[in-house]
Amino acid sequence: MGKAVKKEPEPPPKDVFDPLPIESRKPETVVLMLDSPEEEVLAKACEAIHRFAEKGDENRSTLLGLGAMEPLTRLISHQDKTVRRNALMALGVMASNNGVRRLLKKLNIIPSIISKLSPEEDVVLHEFATLCLASLSVDSTCKVQIFDHNGLEPLIRLLSSSDPDVTKNSVECIFNLVQDQASRMAVHQLSGLPPLLELLRSDFPVIQQLTLQTLENITKDHASKAAFREKQGFNTLMEILTNRVRSGPPQEFSDLHADALRVISNCLEDTEAVKLFKETGGLEKLLQFITTPNSPEVQMSAVKAITRVAQSSENRKILHEQDVEKTLTDLLVLENSGVRAAVCQAIAEMGKNTSSKDTFRLLDGIRPIVQMLNNEGVEVKEAAAQALSSLTFRNEPNALVVSEAGGEVLLVKILQDGRLRAADHAASVLTNLASQEALRHSIITCGAAQALMQPLQSPDKNTLISSTQTVAALACDADGRGELRNAGVLPPLVKLLKSNDVEIRRSACWAITVCANDEPTTTEVCKLGALEILQEINSSVNRRSKFSQEALKKLLESNLSVKYSLTGCLSHTDIITDGFYDPGQVREGERVPVLEDLAKQVLNQKRAVIAVNGKPPEHVTAESAEDRQQGSPTETRTSSVQSSKGSIITPSKTMVGGRQDDDKPQQVAAMEKPWTLPFDSAFHDLVTTAKTLLPQNQVAEVYNSLAKLVCDAMGGPVDIEKQHDFAWDLHISELKFAMKSNIIPIGKIKKGTYYHRALLYKALADRIGVSCSLVRGEYNRAWNEVLLSSPKKPGSYPQFQRYIIDLMHQPGNLMKCGSPAATQYQMI
Repeated sequence: MGKAVKKEPEPPPKDVFDPLPIESRKPETVVLMLDSPEEEVLAKACEAIHRFAEKGDENRSTLLGLGAMEPLTRLISHQDKTVRRNALMALGVMASNNGVRRLLKKLNIIPSIISKLSPEEDVVLHEFATLCLASLSVDSTCKVQIFDHNGLEPLIRLLSSSDPDVTKNSVECIFNLVQDQASRMAVHQLSGLPPLLELLRSDFPVIQQLTLQTLENITKDHASKAAFREKQGFNTLMEILTNRVRSGPPQEFSDLHADALRVISNCLEDTEAVKLFKETGGLEKLLQFITTPNSPEVQMSAVKAITRVAQSSENRKILHEQDVEKTLTDLLVLENSGVRAAVCQAIAEMGKNTSSKDTFRLLDGIRPIVQMLNNEGVEVKEAAAQALSSLTFRNEPNALVVSEAGGEVLLVKILQDGRLRAADHAASVLTNLASQEALRHSIITCGAAQALMQPLQSPDKNTLISSTQTVAALACDADGRGELRNAGVLPPLVKLLKSNDVEIRRSACWAITVCANDEPTTTEVCKLGALEILQEINSSVNRRSKFSQEALKKLLESNLSVKYSLTGCLSHTDIITDGFYDPGQVREGERVPVLEDLAKQVLNQKRAVIAVNGKPPEHVTAESAEDRQQGSPTETRTSSVQSSKGSIITPSKTMVGGRQDDDKPQQVAAMEKPWTLPFDSAFHDLVTTAKTLLPQNQVAEVYNSLAKLVCDAMGGPVDIEKQHDFAWDLHISELKFAMKSNIIPIGKIKKGTYYHRALLYKALADRIGVSCSLVRGEYNRAWNEVLLSSPKKPGSYPQFQRYIIDLMHQPGNLMKCGSPAATQYQMI
């Protein structure tokens, strides 16, 4: 047997390159390697990119610029496990860069990343896939894509992962997703609450905090709140509040407390949850926790939780039973402004409970709140004013305490300061205080009227509404209305009638209604165009309201001259007083001229203005009045302008026919005095005579006698066939020329037609307490309507019938309304 021959090794194939170690210090080279067909090269390149990207955001931007993202997004689905893992690690780190996120959104990478969350993949892939999704989920479009591709379910499953990084990334991504309502509801439907509650017991504070923040958003959903209670969520949160965290600095512990309190406040909004929380002792522990020294942020969060709970009337009753007022009052002494503001807001909510209002007063909790109005911090001022607004609403004792503590001065200062929300609440407090007459006077004395000017021109809706309500409260008496007029409050108030906001417009209408309780204010409001604005509002079906209708009605009732001129009708409840004038019918949309302006007009050919003024000047005796009556018209006019106030302007002091008063110094002195209507002695005498008619027994007789008195005073009966011979118009023209005025006192008219006599009848009837109305017709017609009862039948109520009384042809004749005789009297 021969010797064995040793077999030589086969040489390597000629087409295979010997193994070559690759080293590169340039990212450009490594990025080029991402296109290599070799798995080993790809794995090492992805690993190198991962390490390079971890060093900082600048490196990530560099890689983005070199085009690394497109190959990386392909490689996360590579068949080789190592390549796939390293590529995803690089991508997860890179995704924190803004530019990378924008590119990944365009590359539609989310479905591929979600596929890496499957249980079959290893924990490293889970870690970096969730890291990538957490970065992408800050973008609203990416959130929608994650939700639409069912990414929420695997993320919830990974909350139970043994790897804390996977858990942290998953809960962070879920936190971003649940900013949207659809995701919040989906978490509940996918049973996401139990694993989230379990994470509250994590050893890592960052995971606990992210979980609490996620729960804060999820518990905004009603169904999630119910599930939270069922899963004993309150107990878990109370563990966090009552136990120290296992690790981490004190600041992290405080952050957890604040976040836990926010979740609790969400879940305690409905009454059933509050009752359950109370029954398990949670509410008592919460109140104890509030009073325990904590960081300001924690105490603020705890108090805000109470504020949220107190937004329900039923919850307020429960809190009242737990003596929450004592807890809140004790916190008022704290120095931290944020805590004090939060406490005031909680008191504002609790103050809506009637019993709580009294409790805060008995605990002496109102005075320190008043002093906070002097605080330099805007937030504290606003919250203090809000609390006082609630505490003083319909509570006079609390309003008195605010006043005794000097609240009016501080509240007026806040109005002057003009800070929107603070001014809103300050105005509300002043409105509440002004319901008492003594406090109203004190508020006015503090200069509230002038202070209201700025909030009445505020751009804030609530401030406008509150300030107009304050105007209404201060306008309840004559002094207040005078202060408001003098302060210039009426122009911005009238301007608010034009607001397009329904609530502002209604509030302004109400303030106008209250202001229109005296003639000076009503006159000023009418000068500013309120009547025209209200007429326009009431003509619109969409803008009209009971408030606007009442405001217009009140303006007209307070100025019967304007009412008669606009509507042509005065009811039996409209009582003509001295100063009434009839300028004639005004067309719709036109403004009724003021009497003083009419007096200053040069003598013209227009219809005379008929005026009523039977009140003699205080220093003029009846005898001197009679002497003036016997004098010439011009002399009477001149002498009648003297009053207790001194000389006043009259139309005779103006330019007439190119002539001016010879005594120029006297004219200048007169112009310094306000114009007033001259005394009408003849009308005064008619009133005296009319009063003698009252002793008669039958009302019909009084109507009849008064008609004859009016008829005799104005030229006697006129034959219906010869009315054209009754030259009343010439007589009126002569009076105007003789008096050098367009205004004629009604007592001076000795030849009067229908509308003169009807006005005189109404004026005299109102003076002696006899009921009648005044109605204007067309073509110088006017008439009075009276009510008379028909003979009473046994067992029945008396029936009333309207009659028109004849003042022209058969004085005293009563014509049933609607009868031919009445119709003839009303028309030509």
